[in-house]
Parts: sequence; C-alpha cells; structure tokens
Amino acid sequence: MLEKHSIAIADIYVPTKRAKTLDPQRVTALAEDILENGQTTPIRLRQGKGRYVLIEGLHRLEALRALGEERVDGFVVQARIH
Repeated sequence: MLEKHSIAIADIYVPTKRAKTLDPQRVTALAEDILENGQTTPIRLRQGKGRYVLIEGLHRLEALRALGEERVDGFVVQARIH
C-alpha cells in the first residue's frame, strides 16, 4: 500500500514535456474545488537527484501553487525513467 507524504512544492521538478500539457482553465477549476474540498487525490512522484520528479498530478500541483500552498500530498513511487 502506498504511503501519503506531505512534500514541499519547491522540491518538485516538472519535466518540460509534461509542463507543455498544462491547461490554465483546468488549474482554475481545480483550485476552486481544492478551496471547497481540500486536496482529495495525492499526486505521484519519483525520487530524483536531490528532488522529486512529477509523474502524475500536474494540474493539482499547479492549482495548489496558485493558491499559495507550500506543500502537497503525494505518493512517492518507484518508476522507470523512460
């Protein structure tokens, strides 16, 4: 079973390829939902060199960043580098 961690947003690297898929309208909608309900789904990360690398949850991460949050709930998983 995965263990949820609270991770500093500043310690998360978003790969350029993944960042290109960002939809600002979706970020705004998620930010509004997070204000009402909190973060209900953790993001997924893998351990990188001195930082975490985002695997899944770009819009949730950016919504929390837009709200001024400093930490995000996430699962640290073992993932292959493609």
